[in-house]
Amino acid sequence: MPLAQLIDTDQLAARLSEPNLRILDCRFALEDPEYGRRSYEQAHIPGAMYLDLENDLSDPVIPGQTGRHPLPQPERLIERLRAAGLSDDSEVVLYDDGPGAFAARAWWLLAWLGKRSGVYLLDGGFSAWCGTGGAVTPRQTSVQPGDIGGTPDDGLLINAQQLLAHLEQPDLTLLDARALPRFLGEHEPIDPVAGHIPGARCVPFTENLDATGRFLPPDQLRSRFDQQLAGRSADTLVAYCGSGVTACHNLFALCLAGYPLAKLYPGSWSEWITNPRRPVA
Repeated sequence: MPLAQLIDTDQLAARLSEPNLRILDCRFALEDPEYGRRSYEQAHIPGAMYLDLENDLSDPVIPGQTGRHPLPQPERLIERLRAAGLSDDSEVVLYDDGPGAFAARAWWLLAWLGKRSGVYLLDGGFSAWCGTGGAVTPRQTSVQPGDIGGTPDDGLLINAQQLLAHLEQPDLTLLDARALPRFLGEHEPIDPVAGHIPGARCVPFTENLDATGRFLPPDQLRSRFDQQLAGRSADTLVAYCGSGVTACHNLFALCLAGYPLAKLYPGSWSEWITNPRRPVA
């Protein structure tokens, strides 16, 4: 079974009553941290539980040391997932408003813990669900706690020191998921330093999607990433972004295209710039 799997709105609607299905609402907005919880309370897919990017899917920021969304402690994440009803054999559907960036973060965290089957991103997210007439409810979901476990696979990670040591290696493919103006340092609305990690290639996560906000077909994604690899092995590919969130969208798209799960630099740009001795382009 492939690691990255999509489910469309019709498929999800047909499965809503399945007892083993768990749905996680991952909506969030960087400019309004309460947006996701507020949106969930107004309307969500029936049966969905809410997971917040900053409170559930990230650890607290340590100023001057971490990026904006540090990886959560595994024990704390597992506790949150159990409270949302997840067990090891659960079928899990993840969604956000539509682009999939926050849902992909949850997908990556589950893969990191070892749950690599039965996890789906809702293609087009909540926007597609509403656009096709899917049922919504403001009713708080109540679930029995699950018993999901997991052991983090740190082989999926690269830290700043390791990345710095590898920057000059010709086999490195470093993909930056941010939009081109931020990559170029022309517009930086979030972080105190503009630019990118030297040698990186700008591969905006939004370009994994078509005009309707759904993922491109696997062959088109394959062509997109083949151009970036330019004959280099995908085994040495590293994904990053502003804070380790939208990079997961590129990692999901790479898996949809048939590549193995590549490494994530989870601290990403917002951690990289905490040390002024690290080079900036």
